[in-house]
Amino acid sequence: MRLAFMGTPAFAVPALDALVAAGHDIAAVYTQPPRPAARGRALTRSAVQLRAEVLGLPVRTPVNFKGEDERTAFADLDLDVAVVAAYGLILPVAVLTAPRRGCINIHASLLPRWRGAAPIQRAILAGDATTGVTIMGMEKGLDTGPMLLAEATPIGQKTAGELTAELATMGARLIVAALARIDSLTPVAQPDDGVTYAAKIDKGEARLDFTRAATAVEHAIRAFNPAPGAFVEVGGERLKLLAAEVVAGDGPPGTVIDAGLIIACGEGAIRPTLVQRAGKPAMATAALLNGWPIAVGTML
Repeated sequence: MRLAFMGTPAFAVPALDALVAAGHDIAAVYTQPPRPAARGRALTRSAVQLRAEVLGLPVRTPVNFKGEDERTAFADLDLDVAVVAAYGLILPVAVLTAPRRGCINIHASLLPRWRGAAPIQRAILAGDATTGVTIMGMEKGLDTGPMLLAEATPIGQKTAGELTAELATMGARLIVAALARIDSLTPVAQPDDGVTYAAKIDKGEARLDFTRAATAVEHAIRAFNPAPGAFVEVGGERLKLLAAEVVAGDGPPGTVIDAGLIIACGEGAIRPTLVQRAGKPAMATAALLNGWPIAVGTML
């Protein structure tokens, strides 16, 4: 089929690779424009753009589709389908309806749960037991379109990074299957019950709130690993907590109650197992405490 691929982060790269491997004709790859990144604020191309360039595919980076020129340029591609995976731009109706078979989205949740920008992190934060990928037809509403295929996976103790990689691979496999069966798939409308929205993650959410139960704190640590990184402040220095386990313990929330850095929560306690100081590599908590002991009674 003649396709456009529309995606931006690393999550979308396996799908692009799979579509190329399946023999589809990728007429153009759309991705968000290069953005300032890291401390130097140098313009950085997206993961999808970098991969598309390696594959020798034409790349387009419009700021949006508000202008008639961009909409016309898209329509002129004469597409069968546009495949969308974490693109990050709102597509107007003129774009959604330009391909002969419309636009198909790879969404990292089991719809209608967690429509929106951050479904993987929100699923972990909520303590969901399972999540997955839904292949859906796109319409004007936010992730409201009919479902074509879906597959589930347990969340367990996975971090957002681990779950993102797993769902990216799953999504790549499912989109190839969906396109191969596009004439026989029956679109299923999303149910009205069970709708939730996955708001974009605000960096301020990564500051851990120890007044919450230990299980909720542990969920946050996994949800924000690798980014933006759940953190506490120790003596004015930011310390990221990358992994932790829920343990028994009691004390004022946020207080270190054990020399092994057990931290009291609103209910129960957590014991960080992997941490990272600013500008340092990640390390086991025991290694951190060998060079930087944190006294019992310290309030984080």
